[in-house]
Amino acid sequence: MPNDEHVAVLGSGAAVWNAWRAEHDEAPDLSRAGLRGLDLTGFDLSRADLRGADLRGTRFCRADLSGARLEGANFFKAVLDDADLAGALLTGAQFLNCAQLIVTRNWQSAFRDETLACGASIPDRKPPK
Repeated sequence: MPNDEHVAVLGSGAAVWNAWRAEHDEAPDLSRAGLRGLDLTGFDLSRADLRGADLRGTRFCRADLSGARLEGANFFKAVLDDADLAGALLTGAQFLNCAQLIVTRNWQSAFRDETLACGASIPDRKPPK
């Protein structure tokens, strides 16, 4: 379940969220959160736990998703243009396709299933637990 405080701060906009992130070193817990259709353009979601989150139609343009846990998240019609996916965990992501993936930055370093190879090798190393 998501942390209610984290969800509330997220709803305050990118400037408030990013300032809060700068002051708090903890990884945000947004696991299984209902974030459908939100505009998260420019949000710092690095290291966030978004496992199983409903991200349908969510805009992540220029968002920092590096190291984020996105396993099992629903990406149906999500927009990821120029999002940073360095080291993100995408295994088991639902409705994510190569067209969405290749418009991001650093997608080649994201841990992903074979169906999301998209012409690039998949990292061999195991992600941290």
